[in-house]
Amino acid sequence: MPHDLPEIDPTVPSIARVYDAFLGGKDHYEVDRQVYQQILQLAPESARTGREARYWLIRAVRFLAGGAGIDQFLDLGSGLPTAENTHQAVQRVNPEAQIVYVDNDPMVAAHGRALLEENDRTHFVVGDLRQPDVLLQDPTVTRYLDWSRPLALIQCNTLHHVADSYDPAGLMAKYIDALPSGSYVAISHLFDPADGSSRAELAKEVQARFMALMDTCVFRTREQISAFFKGTDLVDPGLAHPFEWWPDGPLTNARVDGDYLLLTGVARKP
Repeated sequence: MPHDLPEIDPTVPSIARVYDAFLGGKDHYEVDRQVYQQILQLAPESARTGREARYWLIRAVRFLAGGAGIDQFLDLGSGLPTAENTHQAVQRVNPEAQIVYVDNDPMVAAHGRALLEENDRTHFVVGDLRQPDVLLQDPTVTRYLDWSRPLALIQCNTLHHVADSYDPAGLMAKYIDALPSGSYVAISHLFDPADGSSRAELAKEVQARFMALMDTCVFRTREQISAFFKGTDLVDPGLAHPFEWWPDGPLTNARVDGDYLLLTGVARKP
């Protein structure tokens, strides 16, 4: 792991630490809590949406490690280990599965070092998911993932922090092109209904607030999010709200009435 990592700056909010606050974690600072509180005031359901996204991730990787038979995972923008993590959910299904986490946040990197000690099938790379050409050639990625066999690529709440200027659809096309046949892609992304509704207005307001506070966050339409899966076949129920994607129990009115500003999907590359 590189030694020239940027220092952790407790005076500037970090996406990883803000998400940690949304998930009820402890690895964040007052500046991160301030962002969390401002978003919560604007969209009180956003904390629940964050938890639903994590619950979806765990259900998705359980499906991938179980029924889909995937035993190697590349989790991009993995974030802080606030709640249950990809490797824990996967390795309960298949203890031999290999997981490579990638993040460029210095606090996440510090936790990544600790993950390396958990077991010899969990690995961490300091890298930028916006640089697929570099990341896919990283020695850890090439050593621990067998690119001649199917694997799963995870983008959980990451791509909405990639500005349009970086061409996120083009980035995903590069990743998908590199994946072997039979591989899977799992994505969750903030959603703009773009239908003139109050939810569409809220999406614009939350995006504006995030941009003012952190200069990062793009709510995208269903069509824009669907473009990230180009070249793959979506698994049922397709692109859906997180609580609709293979829920562990029956849907309740409380869940159906909220969480409309996030879409999730899992797809297979033929």
